[in-house]
Amino acid sequence: MNNFIKLSNISKSFTHQKNLRVLKKLTYNFKLGKIYSLMGPSGSGKSTLLNLLSLIDRPSGGIMKYGNKQIDFGNSNYNDILRANKIGIIYQQDNLLPDFTALENVYLANLAIEKNKKISILKSKQLLRKVGLSNRIYHYPSELSGGEKQRVSIARALINDPQVILADEPTGSLDLKTAKSVFDLLKKQINSNRLIIFATHNRFFAKKSDCMLEIVNGSIKTINARV
Repeated sequence: MNNFIKLSNISKSFTHQKNLRVLKKLTYNFKLGKIYSLMGPSGSGKSTLLNLLSLIDRPSGGIMKYGNKQIDFGNSNYNDILRANKIGIIYQQDNLLPDFTALENVYLANLAIEKNKKISILKSKQLLRKVGLSNRIYHYPSELSGGEKQRVSIARALINDPQVILADEPTGSLDLKTAKSVFDLLKKQINSNRLIIFATHNRFFAKKSDCMLEIVNGSIKTINARV
């Protein structure tokens, strides 16, 4: 079995004026070498689940394992290291640092691990060329198109060679032609030692995954699977 992320009875509630239970005893295993789409209406819990998977947020109950190691959500230092080494994150809005070039946005994500600026810069240049931005390396986000900024985001997510890529509506703010180009680039990043999970409202892109998942009433429902 190549299950890498294992969720068992994961629940998540938010308490504001009243208790809102978003995820309810959600159980699912994600396998390396596969790309998963995560669907559901706004408010269904797609982003909530991605935040839990990225270890940015913690569940209200249940167990999560990366590999065979159970995540201790109270150990933030370990989880920060795990996230830096194992997880790449792509957002709908690129979240690039506006005062830094494309190159700087990418290599800064590698410095905490590599601790060698020259190597980080070299790796970043190679990645930016790989995503088709060899002539935009020294441009600032304000000088890039929406599709170009998402390509920088993909390069930034790849810089530490993660086993898990999590993408929250990565094509949601792009026109269809650009979205197809960015999605095709994202899908090419799958390999036997990596899995990709992306949230989307777009069934066209969802159908291109190995497994379409939908969050229904706080639990995962498999729509179709080639896993």
